[in-house]
Amino acid sequence: MKIACVGGGPAGLYFSILMKRQDPAHDITVYERNPAGSTYGWGVTYWAGLLDKLSEGDPESARAVSENSVRWSEGVAQVGESRTVHPGDEGFGIGRRRLLDLLAERAESLGVRVEFEHEVTADRLPDADLVVAGDGVNSALRERHADHFGSDIALGRNVYSWLGTTKVFDSFTFSFVETDHGWIWCYAYPFSGEHSTCVVECSPETWTGLGLDTASEGDGLALLEKLFADLLDGHGLIGRAQSDGSAQWLNFRTLTNRTWRRGNLVLIGDAAHTTHYSIGAGTTLALEDALSLAGALREIPELDAALAHYEQERRAALLSIQSAARHSAQWYENLPRYIHLPPAQMFALLGQRHSPLLPYIPPQLYYRIDRAAGQLEALRRFKRWLGPRLARTVQARTQR
Repeated sequence: MKIACVGGGPAGLYFSILMKRQDPAHDITVYERNPAGSTYGWGVTYWAGLLDKLSEGDPESARAVSENSVRWSEGVAQVGESRTVHPGDEGFGIGRRRLLDLLAERAESLGVRVEFEHEVTADRLPDADLVVAGDGVNSALRERHADHFGSDIALGRNVYSWLGTTKVFDSFTFSFVETDHGWIWCYAYPFSGEHSTCVVECSPETWTGLGLDTASEGDGLALLEKLFADLLDGHGLIGRAQSDGSAQWLNFRTLTNRTWRRGNLVLIGDAAHTTHYSIGAGTTLALEDALSLAGALREIPELDAALAHYEQERRAALLSIQSAARHSAQWYENLPRYIHLPPAQMFALLGQRHSPLLPYIPPQLYYRIDRAAGQLEALRRFKRWLGPRLARTVQARTQR
């Protein structure tokens, strides 16, 4: 099969690796419009379950990703002068540029052609049996046939800026700071031994009240460094300046499509769907798309049927994740509802922000219900552990 992957992001590169492993005779080219080594963003996050899936798809690239990642197992929330620590599942961070370099090197070692600074236009698709559109949320290939794909983009209310810092955190850290114009907060996590990602978010009222909407990048970073001085410990923030010198503040775009395929063209990753960054799933979902699409093409010989199976499988898998992402974004958009709770309660509900019930139940009541349910489940686990041991003890005594 002749395959063209448009977009050199994680989805397209990993898909090319999987297909070459399935059949080295596949003729595969990845087209990336930007130069090698240039990418947006800082670090990306993922969880241990992804490494297991990557190991099944290609052990070598999974091993390289694991070896170049940093790990943490705690979550920290700072609200004003209060600090709460909560143990959690093991998380991982890796630089986005490093991840793309690793995947590109692995793809080329298998015989995939990776062509940088090669832009594919929507009116001149590559001559291929299959064209995989992995060109992001602004996909030109998708937009050319937007009516067919049924694309819809919903803008989030809050604004955010994706920054880096030389402060290396040892856990996934949330920091909430109150200003005269409302709350502003950040999500910070390490992705190497030298840098961390720091995503800053606030309401539009806080953004304009602080003057961040009109500040230059330098002035905006200086203000944010002052606001988050306790978190940064003297380290600076690093931005990504625009051509006019302004800072980059965005409203998150939640993209959905009515269908992901048109003839031999199929959408993958952010070209097909996006989920709010506060659940840290974007890269994971892109790589899982690649696994699903490659699996469908391996198991189903007819192309249209394989693409239909891929779309059906991934849509089903995304339902709960997209719901969690919507509720997570809404939790932050309604931050005043939770921020004045006692620190332990606030952090507990931060962890429960994906719940569809939380917006409709008073926060303190939800916290009490959740605590009671957790204690009940702990009791059930203890009973399941204790029961067999008691039975063995009784049996041993009756046999004496």
